[in-house]
Parts: sequence; structure tokens; C-alpha cells
Amino acid sequence: MNYNLKEKIYNDPNLLKYLRENSHWYKLLNRGYPLEKMIEEMKERYGMRFKDKVEKIGTGFDLINAFMNVTKE
Repeated sequence: MNYNLKEKIYNDPNLLKYLRENSHWYKLLNRGYPLEKMIEEMKERYGMRFKDKVEKIGTGFDLINAFMNVTKE
């Protein structure tokens, strides 16, 4: 693994955590597999994609709406 790749990983705590939890990525990155694939997988696993964030906001609105309906009654 080259120095720039290591620096990108160690500067991002989520990326470092994901790499340590999924050690098979060490081998893939050493063989030249693109870091972007690992980042995509990490974002999907940790719910960091835009789609996941929108779903969390929608769930929050649903919860607030349900709470408001209960307090009206």
C-alpha cells in the first residue's frame, strides 16, 4: 500500500474503523484495488449515503408526526 493511500485511510476515522473491521481490504488494497470501492462499501454499511440520510430524516418526521397526533387526542 502506498503512502498516499495510507494517509487517506488514517485521516478518516470511519474509513480506518471499517478497514480494521474488514481486514480482507488490506489484501485488496495492497494488490491495487481502488480505494473508492472500499469507501462506497463503507458508506453503504454505515448508512452514510445520501439515500440513507434522507430515509433517516423521513423517519424522524414520521416520529414527530405520530407524537403530534397522540398529543392532539
